Amino acid sequence: MDPSVRTHARPEAMGDVPGVCALALTRAIVQYRDVHETDDPGGRIEDIGLALVIDGRYAAASEALDLGSGRLKVLDLSTELVVLDWAYEPTHEYLAELIERASASGDGTDVERYGFQLGMRVLERLGFGPLTRPVLLRIGYRDLCRDFDLHEGTSVRVVLGPGRVVRAHLDYDGCALLFRTALHEPDAAFERALYEAFPDARLRRLESSQPETSLEYRAQFSLPMSFTEVQDVIAAVRRGLARLTARFEPDRFATLSGLVDTFGARATLANLHLTPGAPHPVPIGSAFAPGTVH
Repeated sequence: MDPSVRTHARPEAMGDVPGVCALALTRAIVQYRDVHETDDPGGRIEDIGLALVIDGRYAAASEALDLGSGRLKVLDLSTELVVLDWAYEPTHEYLAELIERASASGDGTDVERYGFQLGMRVLERLGFGPLTRPVLLRIGYRDLCRDFDLHEGTSVRVVLGPGRVVRAHLDYDGCALLFRTALHEPDAAFERALYEAFPDARLRRLESSQPETSLEYRAQFSLPMSFTEVQDVIAAVRRGLARLTARFEPDRFATLSGLVDTFGARATLANLHLTPGAPHPVPIGSAFAPGTVH
């Protein structure tokens, strides 16, 4: 077996980080973010931000397997880190063997399949909560990326016109859709389209003091307090992106609609059976509004 994936009994996991406890990170299932990625910040569309640490001897350069893409990453786990769970040693050893076989054959299908199944089991065991919410949003948004704009990154592109491309990214922690543009002046048509596409979101234009910096827009959604609300947010984002695409790229929208009608919209979250979280709030105030007739 490759030494880089061999299981060690309590190695010096954080020996290169002075002043912290020497907790072994090997076998830890962690939630990682851009700040942890040393090679390719931003990730790939297959990544879900949930990883199993294969070799955690050195926190500043730990080898971890993303449980969505089945790809090995070198993560810097010496920064603030969320450890969600721990994998059993037989599970860790089996995945290490799969990685070794994939390295020899060049086919990582088995690693990706088994890793994703492990990730889903972990989420189902943990249930919905503040720690799992970003991962669930990321899984939901990657489905949208695949339906609307399949490419290597985790964004959806909308072409407003010649040379005017907007890229939509989801802020998984803040539950907001970020639109990065090449615009330097407010565009009334685009801002109206955003308002109509996301009527329930709080829309903000992010302006920089530097005139050469492009404008960004933020559609802020209410922070989900249950798994059902996570699905509601993803559904609202899907509807909004569909409206933007239909408005600015009608030909492309017609093609995408035909594909979705034929094959169905991706809905990975629908396959999850999570333990009940907080009660789902249902608004009742409208029933007692002044002038309401019963």
